[in-house]
Amino acid sequence: MIRVALMMIRHCSSLATMVLAIAMVAAACSDDGDDDSSSATTEATTVAATAVAATVAPTAAPTAAPTEVAPNETLKRGSPSATPAASTPRTSSGAALCPDGAPTFEFAPVDLDATELVVPLGMMYGSHVTPVDHIYFQNFRDPDLQIAVYSPAAGTVTRIENMRQSSSPGPAREIDDYRLVIEHDCSLSSIFIHLATLSPTLSAVAPSPGDHGSVDVSVVAGELIGSYRANVDYNVVDMNVTLPGLLVPEHYSDEPWKIHAAPPFDYFTDEIQQRLNALSLRSEAPFDGRFDYDIDGRLVGNWFQQGTNGYSGIDGIRGERYWAGHLTVAYDHLVPSHVVLSLGTFDGASAQFGVRGNTPDPADVSVASDLIVYELVRYDYMDGDTYWDRRSPDTGLTALNDDAVRGVVLMQLLSDRVLKVEIFPGLTASDIDGFSDAALLYER
Repeated sequence: MIRVALMMIRHCSSLATMVLAIAMVAAACSDDGDDDSSSATTEATTVAATAVAATVAPTAAPTAAPTEVAPNETLKRGSPSATPAASTPRTSSGAALCPDGAPTFEFAPVDLDATELVVPLGMMYGSHVTPVDHIYFQNFRDPDLQIAVYSPAAGTVTRIENMRQSSSPGPAREIDDYRLVIEHDCSLSSIFIHLATLSPTLSAVAPSPGDHGSVDVSVVAGELIGSYRANVDYNVVDMNVTLPGLLVPEHYSDEPWKIHAAPPFDYFTDEIQQRLNALSLRSEAPFDGRFDYDIDGRLVGNWFQQGTNGYSGIDGIRGERYWAGHLTVAYDHLVPSHVVLSLGTFDGASAQFGVRGNTPDPADVSVASDLIVYELVRYDYMDGDTYWDRRSPDTGLTALNDDAVRGVVLMQLLSDRVLKVEIFPGLTASDIDGFSDAALLYER
């Protein structure tokens, strides 16, 4: 991103707030994670790769700015592809990227040789109650290593945010990184969050700490735009595509790109896709994951408490605990057969759980179903017979629920888009007779 105005997005930026130590022991930057609000408040420096620990660059200033590298020189690093694909790329839904066929991204967005793993779309962790709309490139072998970040195609850097404060749960903490938007041809754009440094060209136009703004800096494919340390968020936004699994676009009005955040691997050459697939922690297709699960008339997907302004929350995504009214019943981003219940408010805080018995499948629950009783349990990831350390590259992971019930959630679909919910922390199913007057209604 040589000449690119790098800027980090808030939502996933809120992700940075989770400290590395917590992420390493926890099970999934803010809703958006990736909520790309241009707010100065952003998720700080940690992302859990499936709760994988993902701290972003430390708050100390980088020791050196990356050197601008010509596109042909970046090929020596092994990240970009030397053999661009000629075929017209299509999204997972089969839609063409633009009327004439969008140019395939011929360069990887980061140095893949120095990157240890890719966390796919769909992580639910902490304040990321709804599945996140971006992937994470990570390397914790050397958290101080500055890893090159590139513009995957020619374009214009249009926005940069110089992030300085986290909006994750807990006390506000200072961060020091950037969110950046590059607009490409055919209504495509790339969003990076948690860039540790910017190229000299972009640094020259970057806003002051805690600020954000519009810029106009042209970049060529493969230009070095900055670097990341430990973790960087990335997504591709395609305005030609609207995701079918986010049923009510108006619920995401404060993050209008979210409904257009297409699976990113689709946009790269075959050679780069193969490398990205190999780095992904997910062992089955789609290797870049999924985050839109809504099915009309079924329990699966995102729900929002009535009267809380959808995804934005009562006070907007810059408000405190905007995710408090979020609720998702979907599937783990690494082990897609594992049911996950993600709650914006469980005993006063956001939390994610497996469900005892891993049933019923939320895609099977409809208005015709009986009252649903989910017993909540913690779960961990297994690498064969051993617990996964949540930071090492691995595939073939399985999810293991523990035996202790941490609470109960009652759910019943009253209509195709209205859900009755009551949460009982610390109880088991045998303690509950049914809904009380404290039950809440959720919608989508």
